[in-house]
Amino acid sequence: MKFLDQAKVYIRSGDGGGGAVSFRREKYIEFGGPDGGDGGRGGDVWAEAVEGLNTLIDYRYQQHFKAKTGMHGMGKNRTGAKGPDVTLKVPVGTQIYEEDNETLICDLTEEGQRFLLAKGGNGGFGNAHFKSSTNQAPRRANPGLEGRERTIFLRLKLIADAGLVGLPNAGKSTLLASVTAAKPKIADYPFTTLHPNLGVVRIDAREFVLADIPGLIEGAHQGVGIGDRFLGHVERTNVMLHLVSVLEDDVGKAYRTVRGELEAYGHGLAEKPEIVALSQIDAVDAKTLAEKASELEAASGQQALPFSSVSRDGLDEVLRALMSRIEDARLAATPDEIDPRWQG
Repeated sequence: MKFLDQAKVYIRSGDGGGGAVSFRREKYIEFGGPDGGDGGRGGDVWAEAVEGLNTLIDYRYQQHFKAKTGMHGMGKNRTGAKGPDVTLKVPVGTQIYEEDNETLICDLTEEGQRFLLAKGGNGGFGNAHFKSSTNQAPRRANPGLEGRERTIFLRLKLIADAGLVGLPNAGKSTLLASVTAAKPKIADYPFTTLHPNLGVVRIDAREFVLADIPGLIEGAHQGVGIGDRFLGHVERTNVMLHLVSVLEDDVGKAYRTVRGELEAYGHGLAEKPEIVALSQIDAVDAKTLAEKASELEAASGQQALPFSSVSRDGLDEVLRALMSRIEDARLAATPDEIDPRWQG
């Protein structure tokens, strides 16, 4: 399945049904009177977060969604039926924006969460509604109100506990494939990963969701390389794992490059808890590893955890460090903020 995290959609709620003009015609009733029913309300347009989706690819092939018109009123005081609703089913973590692509309408962060995007038009009154002592045979009825039409943008931000950041070829996809059942593309050239990937990590009988995004290079916030458009997928994470390859000529510069892009992107990413790890250590000797680790610790100001996704040396220590930070964040969350996945 292809990955798509942004989509433009046109929606329109249903028009209300028109009221009816009708009079009773019964053989032995001299004065029948008006009995025209009201029109039914038009269908609504809803958005709903559902389980099992992690892409907006469905909205590449269909961009127009229109709810049905309500049925017209009928004689014998019969009210028209409401028009069927239309529901846009989206992945958990989808944000919906106005046509300017800046004004947030809603943020669907929990499975089953629904939001009314466009309310259907009300049905018109039938002539029975206008009956009075001075107007006992009204011959008019109201048409239904028009539905609402609008253009919206869907933007998906994956929900994960931890996110991987780093330069291309830092070993992010290899790590994800090593510790989860995900199967990201892995190759010996930059930008192997072209879209985010998710996987579930299990360590010490505990689980968390790990997200891998395409690598960042200098100038990503200006559109260089793949750019920083996928950084939104780590906005919701509790901690970031910053990978720096031990094969980099200057590990300190590699670290500062990615940090600079995170700060340029904004949205609080630079302030998120971060664990720094030195990857691909199986490719160097012990002396080189010690030198690189010292350089990285000097640049980052914190301990750099060495590991290899291939030999799995140090891998469990990195995962336990991530799990510890994630659990701290879960405990710090207020009851209203606790993700349903974490509740027993």
